[in-house]
Amino acid sequence: MDVGNEFGFVQTYLPQHIIAIRLLIAAVLGAIIGFEREVNTAQAGLRTHILVATAASLFTILAFEIYHTIGEGPNGSQADPVRAVEAVTAGIAFLGAGAIFRNGGGVQGLTTGAGMWLAGAVGVATALGFYLVAFGVALLAVLVLAVLRAFAHQVVGKRPESALEPGTPLNDG
Repeated sequence: MDVGNEFGFVQTYLPQHIIAIRLLIAAVLGAIIGFEREVNTAQAGLRTHILVATAASLFTILAFEIYHTIGEGPNGSQADPVRAVEAVTAGIAFLGAGAIFRNGGGVQGLTTGAGMWLAGAVGVATALGFYLVAFGVALLAVLVLAVLRAFAHQVVGKRPESALEPGTPLNDG
């Protein structure tokens, strides 16, 4: 009798420690993106981006674990991990759309929604083992968010968020 299976411990395609490392890396990279959002806006920040990246990574890992568990059926593959990745993308898009709203004549939350979507993509890349790509994209995201915000405020002449009156909604992008 296998005690491990009795308690829900199953044999995985990827070693358990690799799964844990990938989830941890996704959380750290989500935190990098989320930290920039947390420092500069009141919208979806550190915790949200960590959760989005980690959830996307977990769903991707689970999809591939299911694929390797079921394997190829007699009529071809019975499980399609790409569909799970598409579902993750749709779920994150749904969350991101919830962050977008109209305020008077403008739209707010587009950058927040895009950041959440990107954090999900970083989670998927991490789950697939593309660590360098995931890290590079997270770094690029922070550069785009921070450097272009400063550029927009100085060159384009937008008011800095600190100059907004209390109670005025922030335009995050």
